[in-house]
Amino acid sequence: MTETPLPVQALIVVDVQKDGVTGAGAVPAADVLLDRTAGLLARARRAGAVVVHLQNDGDPGSGDEPFTPGWALHLPVVEGPAESVIRKTWDDGFKDTSLGAVLAEAGVEALAVCGVMSEMCVQATARTALERGYRVVLPYDAHATHDVPAAPGISSAVPAAVVSRVAAWAISADADVTTPASAVRFTAPPGA
Repeated sequence: MTETPLPVQALIVVDVQKDGVTGAGAVPAADVLLDRTAGLLARARRAGAVVVHLQNDGDPGSGDEPFTPGWALHLPVVEGPAESVIRKTWDDGFKDTSLGAVLAEAGVEALAVCGVMSEMCVQATARTALERGYRVVLPYDAHATHDVPAAPGISSAVPAAVVSRVAAWAISADADVTTPASAVRFTAPPGA
């Protein structure tokens, strides 16, 4: 039996935008990712935890180019002081954004990270959170990515689930990467 982790005070939803979870650009099993993320959001909101939706501003012509249909967040945002949207241009959700200030102002010490892409924006944001001293929970079933195509002479294709697992494993010495989304518990931060 898996031990239930201590509650976290914030949920960071990374780049759950239309382009990454619907249509031709969707990650494999996007429906599962969306279900797990919606469950995390509902529990975080009920507990009064801080919720931050990171929204990637892609390059011109990309699926997440700002103000195109693919750029839009897929899950609804609840307006209010405990929930915000922060736009970003880097993989790391802390770089050149207000994410660090939002978390510090609320007194957050522990957070959960979910979303897309596991080996890029999710891992980069989780890694910086760890470097800043946060306790990080990366639910193993609440982040996703695409298959890595075969590279002739190097390797065959790498399935998306393996890529996600390896991305989490890379930070497993410091973050909780073995908890399912359903076991993540939330509480309001002291500054709420």
